[in-house]
Amino acid sequence: MKKIPETDAIFKHVASANASADNDTHVLRVSIDSKAKVKVGNLSRGGKDRRQKAPKADDHDTEWSGRVVPFGILNLQTDELALYLGQSAETPDFIVDCLEHWWTHNEADYPEIHTLAINLDSGSATRSDRTQFIKRMVTFSRDSGLTLELIYYPPYHSKYNPIERCWAALEQFWNGAILDSVETVFQWATNMAWKGFNPIVYHITQVYEKGITVDAQTLAPYRVDWHPSPTLPKWAITIG
Repeated sequence: MKKIPETDAIFKHVASANASADNDTHVLRVSIDSKAKVKVGNLSRGGKDRRQKAPKADDHDTEWSGRVVPFGILNLQTDELALYLGQSAETPDFIVDCLEHWWTHNEADYPEIHTLAINLDSGSATRSDRTQFIKRMVTFSRDSGLTLELIYYPPYHSKYNPIERCWAALEQFWNGAILDSVETVFQWATNMAWKGFNPIVYHITQVYEKGITVDAQTLAPYRVDWHPSPTLPKWAITIG
């Protein structure tokens, strides 16, 4: 696999930070990531159908009615999986809106938690130098009262992020299905099983603007709470 000079050091940090989070009763660790966009339409996706008579799909996938942007949050303490199915774009605002929604619906179960440790990779919407991501994550930290610890996996090694196993399970579950509507995608996602339980699935219809940036002057008050690691500034961030 491809490596960068910091790959080994990043993996060492990930192992140490994950272990520290898991051993601290005041820290909750989650894994987040977006799955590749799902085309919605009468499209053949390969695989095998479970019915006696296979449905007929279009020969070519040149036309589809829409796309779904799946985003997942895996609670690594309970193995509970939350899936957010967006219909717009994978942007920092979409990602952080999902995180804020998830925490609002779960914080009552964790009165002792003061830190959220987040396993993630440096996708286009969650890079540590993405100005809108910085602004939104700092705002989330301030509004929630949580310290946020961003634990990035190295580039080209996102498969080690725990939630990737959930995406593999989802692909295996709906393998061969014709996802011809958003409702069908939602139904299949709701009925998949992860660690013996069905995920909680949310449908996000908000339209997100792409390419939002924040100028340095506007971002300056937010950077006060953005603390990169001295040794791995792109891959280990504490917020708050």
